Amino acid sequence: MTPARTTPTAPMYRLSTKGVIRSEWHKLWTLRSTWITLITASALVLAVGITMGATYDGDDAEVDTIVFTLFGTQLSQICLAVLGILVTAGEYSTGMIRSSLAAVPRRVPVLWSKAGVFAAVAFTLSLATNVVTFLVAQIWLADTDKELSLTDPGVFGALTTSAVSLTLLSLVALALGALFRSVPGAIGAFVATVLILPEVLSMLPFGAVDTAMKYFPAQAASSLGSVARVENTIAPGAAVCTLVLWAAAIMAAATMLLKRRDV
Repeated sequence: MTPARTTPTAPMYRLSTKGVIRSEWHKLWTLRSTWITLITASALVLAVGITMGATYDGDDAEVDTIVFTLFGTQLSQICLAVLGILVTAGEYSTGMIRSSLAAVPRRVPVLWSKAGVFAAVAFTLSLATNVVTFLVAQIWLADTDKELSLTDPGVFGALTTSAVSLTLLSLVALALGALFRSVPGAIGAFVATVLILPEVLSMLPFGAVDTAMKYFPAQAASSLGSVARVENTIAPGAAVCTLVLWAAAIMAAATMLLKRRDV
């Protein structure tokens, strides 16, 4: 009697890029910290924008209108950077990363899906918040020297590039979270390299340092988000490319270490 021939069973699921992205999307929105951080980031920009518009008395006439209105993005940047770090380093602190990497053995799609999902959310939220804040602030800025319309030349572009800079700086934070695998360590690295180090280097009396400083993340981002060209900064196009290269370089380093580490 010949033994019955068994047929191989098909795998229960088929791993795909779309599935990994969907998984990261669900993980992001099921965290309470995501909702709290995003609402806080948006509320800070709107609250500061309303305050700046309602209290404007003409003293800051030389400040670009978009920069003046979106002054609160300096606070929301901190919120989005912390959220970006939590997206990657947070999984290491909870141990969830083991399940994620077990489900996606190639590992790399996990990190890049996190980055893609987070970038889409950060940019959409930032742009929507910028537009709403600008329109609401114009209620008080009407009939002043800062009165602008959304359709005026350069206005929507400035609102968009502001959202782009927030998103790319947040991606730098996300990549640092993957690199350090520690929430406190990544936050410390972000503050030190993006905020503190440029200020320390600016004290050095060398022209080459001043030139190089313009290509640091925070300094490159400062040339974005305004209708008029900001003095002593690189061109907006070069600034976007600079931020993309910073984010890509740190993401590449995090990707390489992710492939080599055990977990």
